[in-house]
Amino acid sequence: MTAIETPASHKTFHEKLDLLKQRLLDMSQLAEELLATSVQAFLRRDAVKAESVVPADAEVDLLEVEIEQLAISLLALQQPMARDLRFIVSAIRIAGDLERVGDHAVNIAQSALRMVDLRSGVAPPPEIAEMAHRSRKMLSDALDAVVHLDGQLGRDVCRRDDQVDELHESVFRILLTHMMEDPSTISAVLELLLVSRNLERVADLATNVAEDAVYLAEGKTIKHHLEDRPAPAVPPLHA
Repeated sequence: MTAIETPASHKTFHEKLDLLKQRLLDMSQLAEELLATSVQAFLRRDAVKAESVVPADAEVDLLEVEIEQLAISLLALQQPMARDLRFIVSAIRIAGDLERVGDHAVNIAQSALRMVDLRSGVAPPPEIAEMAHRSRKMLSDALDAVVHLDGQLGRDVCRRDDQVDELHESVFRILLTHMMEDPSTISAVLELLLVSRNLERVADLATNVAEDAVYLAEGKTIKHHLEDRPAPAVPPLHA
């Protein structure tokens, strides 16, 4: 006998789905705040701000676990269809990306603490502040694209990733030259390079979220430029 969905079970499904959406919003807000705090701590060499990032990251981890459990429950017990199914699957991926954003924020905060200990006079090149601005904006816009099902905004975020990559390459060249001219700056330069690399990875994760936004809005997979590739040839049927 096929189970008949009752109004109560239908309501339970949508209550759980709304809770999943809220937890994803909570996690995205916290991840954005952690990234902003870690960048400020690094640029201002603020040890107090830097030290606040690590315990807050534990909250991001807990939210990821809760989101995964909610999503699995909905998939296993409710058998969602169409857009609801796409959202639940995407929520698991987005939560994983946001958890990694939190990890990169911790890495940046730890670099900030080491820079405070080094007491180095090496100033971050302006490209790092620009990378921080662009990667944070990409993350914020990618999450907005998910919430508002805005495929066009998601595609725009994906295009911006190249700009952050170019800034990262510029930072590498500048700091490599600086290090070669003054070997005493090696430790500080390595921290700056590490921060640049973490910001570049945040932009990559924002791109992942933006690709999921396009998938949610349009039902299209644009990862790895799949939509630009020709459809695979279908071999003819033999009699």
